[in-house]
Amino acid sequence: MKLSELKNIIGTQKEINFVLPNGSFVPKHFHVTEVGSVERNFIDCGGTVRKDKMINFQLWEAGDFDHRLAPEKLLNIIHLSEKVLGLEDLDIEVEYQGDTIGKYNLEFENDTFLLTSTSTDCLAQDSCGIPADKLKVSLSSLTSAEGESCTPGSGCC
Repeated sequence: MKLSELKNIIGTQKEINFVLPNGSFVPKHFHVTEVGSVERNFIDCGGTVRKDKMINFQLWEAGDFDHRLAPEKLLNIIHLSEKVLGLEDLDIEVEYQGDTIGKYNLEFENDTFLLTSTSTDCLAQDSCGIPADKLKVSLSSLTSAEGESCTPGSGCC
């Protein structure tokens, strides 16, 4: 989800809820402790120099059970971040503390923000020797032309 999409959605909500990939909700007393621009400059295993830039939100919960982040307050935080940091309309990454800091993509469905799992990948599979995935076929799904099949007890084998 891009920053512009997030702002449009927040403007239509009465409350903000986040759900983790395992289906559990981020407690309603969460805080947005950081909004920032993150840029990564790196080289992949094939030697290609790459750049990646995104918007980062950090969610945090404390013992402040009476706190609820209203949509208007979050929009104010975003607008201030845009003004001060010059944020672009980039994809959003969300950090949330589990056993360690988890990084999630952001989607929206049924009035709820979904924190979706991210994964690593080799960006240079063609140059570093990773074989292409082989097509997996179930032998039971293979059929042949009528009369050319060999079935148990048919005497063809």
